[in-house]
Amino acid sequence: MDNIDWPSKKGLSIEEQKNEFRHILDLHQYNGINALMVQVRPAGDAFFPSKFEPWSEFLTGTQGQSPFPFYDPLQFMIEETHKRGMEFHAWLNPYRAVFNINKSSIASNHLTKTHPEWFFTYGDKKYFNPGLKEVRQHVAAIVKDLITRYDLDGIHLDDYFYPYRIGTREFPDEKTYRKSGTSLSKDDWRRSNCDSIILLLHNTISENNPKIKFGISPFGVWRNKSKDDTGSDTRAGITNYDDLYADILLWLKKGWIDYVAPQLYWEIGHPLCDYYTLLQWWNAHTYGRQLFIGHAIYRSGTSAAWRNPKELPQEIKALRNYATTQGSIYFSSSSFNNNPNGWNDSLHDNYYALPALIPPMPWIDSIPPLKPVIEKGITTQYKINYRGPEKIKGYAVYVLPDNIEEKKSYATIIKIIVSSGKSVFDKNNPLIGAKDKVFVAAISRTNTISDWVELK
Repeated sequence: MDNIDWPSKKGLSIEEQKNEFRHILDLHQYNGINALMVQVRPAGDAFFPSKFEPWSEFLTGTQGQSPFPFYDPLQFMIEETHKRGMEFHAWLNPYRAVFNINKSSIASNHLTKTHPEWFFTYGDKKYFNPGLKEVRQHVAAIVKDLITRYDLDGIHLDDYFYPYRIGTREFPDEKTYRKSGTSLSKDDWRRSNCDSIILLLHNTISENNPKIKFGISPFGVWRNKSKDDTGSDTRAGITNYDDLYADILLWLKKGWIDYVAPQLYWEIGHPLCDYYTLLQWWNAHTYGRQLFIGHAIYRSGTSAAWRNPKELPQEIKALRNYATTQGSIYFSSSSFNNNPNGWNDSLHDNYYALPALIPPMPWIDSIPPLKPVIEKGITTQYKINYRGPEKIKGYAVYVLPDNIEEKKSYATIIKIIVSSGKSVFDKNNPLIGAKDKVFVAAISRTNTISDWVELK
């Protein structure tokens, strides 16, 4: 975290915080991005009022100090994101508790003070002990609180499970391992602990708000082929399975997560972890769940490969060759601020020039909404309304060339309209040819599509 993206620094005024976030949304909307993953729990703290954990120091500069004048940053961010027709996924760090033991502000009610027995110090950070059932239950309580109080679209975890190894120093959980009485090896026990929290979070979401997506953005290599025939033909010094104890493939096979977004932060042709090699490997191991590719836009300008304007476009073109890849995720947001290598322009003018629907997840929801109700205006304008009982995301406008309705698969989405009481579409549009047919469909909150209605 450490104020990489938002807020840009601690202690900004409320209006400065809000304006910064609106700017982020406007920038990404211009780029064609349709969902945001926003960190809301960086270190056992919160970007929202929580009965479980103190306010984050990354907001006000002092942990436990609420914004003044008071507002709920999470509620604000969700509302602003949804206004633009984009999804909001709450990103949490499950186990990091103190970002820097030498510098971080620690509130008197932070869990490291009220339950010190739950934590280890490793390097310059404090971590929750993943081997404790109480820790897993606490994280699940946070997730339950979020998905029952806020209008979220997803819960997102990244690559931080057991921490990245510091040299030859062992993570100090030997006593917990021995006390557990398990017959498993320590490595398998650690993996079992990570499996347990993923299953618990999956069940928590399923029982309390089953239309919420649950996704993981893991380190880009599950395991090297040299250690496991199932692994990728890579030579990564760290892997999910062997070092972070995160068995991503098991979670996909079991259906405990809805999507995976591996951090493929190496360039095409990297000698140890080639982008093409990893792209192919992850596409062969989705097990029916959705795959989004994590791109390292933050690396722009750091080497010859990342100074090459063609790097990101080539990565996007490559993933589009796979039907099993649903899209891309970019880290980090602030990297877009200066249009690195002209990549903002590439997205806006080319790759994301037309809007895209977020793919539905039929195992979450396969019921389409009702058809929209269309009222023709006196000119080329059409009013679009929805008469169903549920809240919808909006409407998709399709253009079908050649007057062939049977070939709906050839239709192009030219606009996504956010649902409101005054949804209007004007058929006088340069993307619509004189003989084209135009259709509108309702989009549910889970991205299922209604039957089409033609604008005549």
